[in-house]
Amino acid sequence: MNNLSNLANKLHLILNQYQLSFTQKSYDAENEDHDLLMDVFSLTPEMKRENRQYWGRELGMCWQLLVTEIFRHTRLDFGPGLKFNSDEPCDLIVGNYALDTKYRIGSGDSGTLKKFKAYGPLLQMNGYTPVLLILRTDNLPSAITACLNGGWSIYTGDATLDFIRSLTNFDVAGYLAALVGKHTVTR
Repeated sequence: MNNLSNLANKLHLILNQYQLSFTQKSYDAENEDHDLLMDVFSLTPEMKRENRQYWGRELGMCWQLLVTEIFRHTRLDFGPGLKFNSDEPCDLIVGNYALDTKYRIGSGDSGTLKKFKAYGPLLQMNGYTPVLLILRTDNLPSAITACLNGGWSIYTGDATLDFIRSLTNFDVAGYLAALVGKHTVTR
């Protein structure tokens, strides 16, 4: 009987912990934020909400390809991303920087967080400074913390655009701003 009582107490503590966590979570109004990449395609937050996973994945790949091409065409020390076995901890190498691009970090699943924590030290052991270049600023705080704890330098939003410009002399913000609405997605 005592074991059942202890079990009930532990289960009760777990449920109380989650009740508190759920109660403290703020449920903001739907995200109405825009970013330069969305604006180039005239994507509205409403359109993006219709299929968040699709748009997040596609805008992320677009961002990765744009950043990779900017560095490929402006830096003599450009190299493709590294592969260790089947893992690809970064998208590209520039000098001693191992750069990984993200449109936004919104996943807090344990597998994703473990990778962020493991890839930073792996890159450092191979002589690189791991850097995340994230376009958006509305990232999941626990994922950002995991990256920082993994030794990553993190740039978001304008800081990302400034970092790219400082290494390439290419004004990606100005370039994208000039293209706002030029690649409108029609339905």
